[in-house]
Amino acid sequence: MERINQTLKRLASNENFTKRYAQMKEEIMANRDVQDFITRNSNAVDAGMIERSLIKLYEYTNQSKHCQECESLEKCINIMQGYHPELVLQRNSIDVQYERCPRKVMADEKRKNEKLIRSLHVPRDILNASFGTLDIDGLPGRMEAMKRAASFVMNMDGDRKPKGLYLYGEFGVGKSYLLGAIANELAKKKISSMIVYVPELLREMKNSIADNSLNDKIDALKREPVLMLDDIGAEAMSSWTRDEVLGPILQFRMLENLPTFFSSNFDFQGLEHHLTYSQRGEEEKVKARRIMERIRYLSEPVKLDGPNRRN
Repeated sequence: MERINQTLKRLASNENFTKRYAQMKEEIMANRDVQDFITRNSNAVDAGMIERSLIKLYEYTNQSKHCQECESLEKCINIMQGYHPELVLQRNSIDVQYERCPRKVMADEKRKNEKLIRSLHVPRDILNASFGTLDIDGLPGRMEAMKRAASFVMNMDGDRKPKGLYLYGEFGVGKSYLLGAIANELAKKKISSMIVYVPELLREMKNSIADNSLNDKIDALKREPVLMLDDIGAEAMSSWTRDEVLGPILQFRMLENLPTFFSSNFDFQGLEHHLTYSQRGEEEKVKARRIMERIRYLSEPVKLDGPNRRN
């Protein structure tokens, strides 16, 4: 059997192989990411190390970084689906290590949250919503809501965290659908969001006391990059859900400037009235105002008009 060094010598003497090898090396060294890595590590990387590491550099350059060349997580072109390569120095060579890509991070976080919070589940048409499928109908209110939503998505990037929206209007005008469209547009920018149906959420929170998962659920809602509370005001309000669930979530998000959206059949005044009276008929104006103060800080009110699309 031919020894490996003999094989390499034989290949090196082959003119076609030499040309292909030189072309491959030229393409690798022209890669901007490779150039940046070598510049950052110029004190440790020399020509010999580059030569020894060409196969790893080739592996790196032929994969998608930060999801740039992948349509979706399911269509990831990389060796390990959902993982993108990073160049690292290891001993006397350049190596490749794999980290979860942004889409994989989002998918894992979503699965974790779905296991934790059942009220995340929303109708399929809302999950498939997009700005392109929104029906504006030439109505000023719908046009304004669409403009505000598009502006939010455009400006939500990195450290910039614009205020969310408080979408209010009659039944069936498309408030939840617009939230779904915003969530899907954010996903295209690799920004995680969570839509939660509030009446079901608050019922679930009560039941979570028994299995000791309440604090974990509240913590997940507190920290989600973009939280959307759908149909707030449709729930049967109790002092406990208002003060021990909604209160801590909104307080944390206000202090951390985390974008928060709401949809409701009530305007601000109507929601404050709803929050004032508990199921037992207790009138607690100060506590209701405290919640509303946080909602006003976190969101800008936009009225969504139009016909009832559920009929």
